[in-house]
Amino acid sequence: MAVRVQPGPFDMGEEANAFAAAQTGGMGAIVTFTGVVRDVAGGLEAMEIEHYPGMTERALERIEAQARERWALGDVLILHRHGRMRPDEMIMMVATSARHRGDAFEAAEFLMDYLKSRAPFWKKEHTAQGAGWVAARDEDEDALSRW
Repeated sequence: MAVRVQPGPFDMGEEANAFAAAQTGGMGAIVTFTGVVRDVAGGLEAMEIEHYPGMTERALERIEAQARERWALGDVLILHRHGRMRPDEMIMMVATSARHRGDAFEAAEFLMDYLKSRAPFWKKEHTAQGAGWVAARDEDEDALSRW
């Protein structure tokens, strides 16, 4: 299990390869997901993410423990950046391993839904018109209802 909150970029390939290389015990599935800063409306110059060190890591560790209780997982990686990022930069990554693909996929989706709507990160969008905090979206909240 690894939970990392970091300011700098990460190499998705290196992270996925290191995660895969560490798997033992007959893991038959590895699922990875990487989120990217999107310029949905056009004109996004940067996304700034804030968090409270210590509190954020503990919250992510709790959700990782919940995933382990619900699914038969071998390992989990949660990596999330903070600070200022430009469109098309990688913002987060989740990786799960399990003996069977269903557990690996479902646990990864559960973790992604949590990161999108409940993890203690605050996002601010910077555009030519100014900066503003990103509000919670109903779709993201609704996604949690399946869990």
